[in-house]
Amino acid sequence: MTASLAVTSELVDVGDTQLHVARSGTGSPLVWLHGSGPGASGLSNFRGNLPGFSDFANLVFDFPRFGKSGRPHIEGPLIPYSGTRVLRALDDLAIDKFSVIGNSYGGGVASWIAGTAPDRVDSMILMAPAGMYPPVVKGNDDLPYGIQLIYKAMREGVTRELLREFVSTMVFDQSLVTDELIEQRYEVAVKSNPEMEGTVDLGRVDTLLPSITARTLITWGANDKFLLPEWSLTWHNAIAGSEVHIFARCGHWAQHERRDAFNQLVGAFLRSTPA
Repeated sequence: MTASLAVTSELVDVGDTQLHVARSGTGSPLVWLHGSGPGASGLSNFRGNLPGFSDFANLVFDFPRFGKSGRPHIEGPLIPYSGTRVLRALDDLAIDKFSVIGNSYGGGVASWIAGTAPDRVDSMILMAPAGMYPPVVKGNDDLPYGIQLIYKAMREGVTRELLREFVSTMVFDQSLVTDELIEQRYEVAVKSNPEMEGTVDLGRVDTLLPSITARTLITWGANDKFLLPEWSLTWHNAIAGSEVHIFARCGHWAQHERRDAFNQLVGAFLRSTPA
């Protein structure tokens, strides 16, 4: 595996704002969509994975109000808003067909895109996706503890104490929760934490999932405290032909906590010939 990969950066106009996209590699287009939470951005989620995918044309987006993207006022559910802007950016970049990897919030957006524009998505990897929940989840207050931490940060702002609690909840292996990581995420969060007015509404994708035709791999951490691993079968049953993989001894951050295993599994899936 290459130790590093050259990354270029640009802003793409999507109408009411600009999306930041980091690009690397050459080959078939592969879109990476990050999760939410304090300090989140495309590269903070996925930079360590990119060297394992140098044979793809990687496009790592920052969602609106995250990372280096614009800070528009958003009304209504976040998933369709962001999905619409990502599709507009891909249109501007003249990318018609692509594969997509989505983590958490990004998994919800990836599912929205694959359900809204099924002819454009070849393969999809979902990592503990948001946007569809069991019937017992009737509102934000019923969501797991980790998601409550995200909403708290988005409404009230970020402190180091909250960020440490957030990162500790993200991973199974607590040795990964270093002071250096906390400071890196805190610096980004203070500059770009997407504080929202009023209630945070991610939105739902339930009705779109039957329209998905992309080959789909659903991954989850067995110890996820943000979106629960038992929910993986709900997603599997909703997306025809999908496959599921559960990473042992892993929280919500599989691409980081189980990086080598994640890269191997996802790389083999993307490079394989459809049955």
